[in-house]
Amino acid sequence: MGGFLELRGVSKQYGAVQALDRIDLSIERGEFVSFLGPSGSGKTTTLMILAGFEQPSAGTIEIAGRSLAGLAPHQRNVGLVFQNYALFPHKSALDNVYFPLQMRGIERLRGYARAAEMLELVGLGALAARYPRELSGGQQQRVALARALVFEPSLLLLDEPLGALDRNLREQMQLEIRRIQRQLGVTTIFVTHDQSEAMSISDRIVVFEKGRVQQVDRPLELYHRPATRFVASFIGESNLIRATIIDAAAGKAEHPELGVIEYLPGGAAPTGREVTLLIRPESIRLQQTNVAQRVGAALRIDTIVHYGDSALVFGRVGAQTLRVKVFGAQAAALSEGDECSVGWTTQAVFVIPGSDTA
Repeated sequence: MGGFLELRGVSKQYGAVQALDRIDLSIERGEFVSFLGPSGSGKTTTLMILAGFEQPSAGTIEIAGRSLAGLAPHQRNVGLVFQNYALFPHKSALDNVYFPLQMRGIERLRGYARAAEMLELVGLGALAARYPRELSGGQQQRVALARALVFEPSLLLLDEPLGALDRNLREQMQLEIRRIQRQLGVTTIFVTHDQSEAMSISDRIVVFEKGRVQQVDRPLELYHRPATRFVASFIGESNLIRATIIDAAAGKAEHPELGVIEYLPGGAAPTGREVTLLIRPESIRLQQTNVAQRVGAALRIDTIVHYGDSALVFGRVGAQTLRVKVFGAQAAALSEGDECSVGWTTQAVFVIPGSDTA
């Protein structure tokens, strides 16, 4: 049995350009799924195909077992929120939200009551009479969200809806969108290139690169167990270390600068195979010690980026660059040019599957 939304072998070509290459994806009813990837990776193209503004070159799409083939955007029962909100400047907030119901022939009194109800849901009931020019960016975003939800869509599509907002407001709106989505239970796809945004609000994340899906998983699984080198580098800060497996059964790899690196064995790669190891910056221990007392690899600090309560340290062990995240007083005590020792636990090392071909 398939999911609520099913994409099978969906491809899209623009002349010689392969924008999407055989996308297979299954999304459950009520899920909040983010499409994440760099510009040109295919995430927005997929969303536009779901909305009906683009047609696939190949493949099938179904919502609740119903094919979307040949259906115009207004026939799909899909709500869509754009980054620029696309509100009608000459209509009040209430009239903007009522508009989709008007187009569906909903009786005026009942339609306005429903529109007012949706404005209350997004916290703008008191501003129903205001025009878009009289609303802040965050308020306009809420009106656009209410308009996309007012006709009870089967699927809600959000195309980088928070990109125009400042950081604090963006974080506030992330929580608000998630609250409303959970309250209504609407299946939602959220397109973004912001990894922290996707990580904070998604049930699952679909990572796109060059028109292909690299991985579909829960946020923490993507972070700790990336399926490809691209996912490892795109999600969060990372240390990607090329090493050679010297004892697969014991979980040991060797690096020319870092020496023997132990990892949890489990058939990741055979002995003799060159692989990429992932170690997240927060998993590395950094100690300021005298050279004679140093235990572990010797790291020289090149750059320190401070974030207030923490710092990201960029340093080198020989020719190998490492990133180390430190917190609190230790962050304030470090200086560029310092020599420190670094180490990590066996559990902190992850062998990226198939990384020998990366």
